[in-house]
Amino acid sequence: MRYTQGVSSRFHTWLYLLGLTAAVFTGCTNKAAQQGFERPPAPVTVTEAVMQDVPNYIDAIGKTVAREVVSIQPQVSGRILKIHFTDGSNVKKGDLLFTIDTRPFEASLRQAQANVSKDLALKKQAEANLAKDLAQSKYGEIEAKRYATLVEQGVVSREQYDQIHSNAESLKATVEADKAAIHSAEESIKVDTAAVDSAKVELSYCYIRSPIDGRAGQRQVDIGNVVNPGGSSGGGSGNTGGSSGSSNSLLVIERIDPIYADFTIPQDNLAVVQQQMRQGTLKTEVRLPDATDPIAGQLTFLDNAVQSATGTINLRATVANSDHRFWPGRFVNIRLVLSTIHGAVLVPATAPQMSAKGSFVYVIKQDSTAEQRQVTLGQRQGDLVVVEKGVEPGERVVTIGQIGVTPGGKVRVQPPDQAGAGNGGKQ
Repeated sequence: MRYTQGVSSRFHTWLYLLGLTAAVFTGCTNKAAQQGFERPPAPVTVTEAVMQDVPNYIDAIGKTVAREVVSIQPQVSGRILKIHFTDGSNVKKGDLLFTIDTRPFEASLRQAQANVSKDLALKKQAEANLAKDLAQSKYGEIEAKRYATLVEQGVVSREQYDQIHSNAESLKATVEADKAAIHSAEESIKVDTAAVDSAKVELSYCYIRSPIDGRAGQRQVDIGNVVNPGGSSGGGSGNTGGSSGSSNSLLVIERIDPIYADFTIPQDNLAVVQQQMRQGTLKTEVRLPDATDPIAGQLTFLDNAVQSATGTINLRATVANSDHRFWPGRFVNIRLVLSTIHGAVLVPATAPQMSAKGSFVYVIKQDSTAEQRQVTLGQRQGDLVVVEKGVEPGERVVTIGQIGVTPGGKVRVQPPDQAGAGNGGKQ
């Protein structure tokens, strides 16, 4: 038994020494391997930093608004006889839209014109009477003067003179009556001429025309409906399911070229906007959310007060819209260009990375090693971003493959497609 225990003890001692020797040998081997290992260059794509003039801007979300909105309403009562446009069509200023039954207004016009003709005839008659009575009055006056002389000479009696004098005074009164008749006829002519003009205006209201260039909406009446100024239309419109009785609007036309783009900015940006406006009109870039190419416009309105509830201020840009790309009520992206930054340094927006210390880029030096640079970024300019501090024009920065780069490590520059494939498309 003692012999067996001694053998077992020596066997365990031997195993322990053998394991210790193997561990020491393995550690030395790993250390040697680490000292002789060199990491292969990381495949990357690089782009040179460029210098160019770029805008300083404010981005906002806005909504397009028609420049003019006109509600077409009847100005006379009558039945709709014709509709001269198609719902949703483009109309020009002066285009005929509706025709109201003209017969009652034509009759009123003829009556007013007849009254004027009658007044002219009365005036002509009064003028003829005046001419005749004026001649008689002059003769009577001469006779009265002659009889006055004869009375003084004792040729005629006082009674004859008084009769002639009385006749002369009567003729004078007749002349004044004729003048009054002419004046009355002239006043009647003025009144009836005004009635003619009024009848012509009312007749013209039977032809309802577009007051602006724009796009027609959905008509609210059909042929045969009776319309009234300031009231509801008689009968329901087939387009609205009989809802036309709720309003006397026949049609709404909106002018959408040019079009407005309304938006807001925080009040903190108001001072810089006002400062730039003093130097001239500010430009804008407006685009739809699903479009890439913006349309240039101008800032044409700055509200006179900050909205107390939101702390924002309303602005409006005017944009050309000849192709009707923008539609009233749609949301749009608006860029308000404040100024131009001259000689800005730009790199692709994919180059900057984030770390605990902030943004950085990898700059590739002449010896193909990567230097990690902390950078201060400015505004994005499309696919590029402004680097305010940290990179000089012409320096090469890594745009694809940053995940495989180590500060001070070697890199292998290759085309974008190869670098993206080599890194599994990750950056």
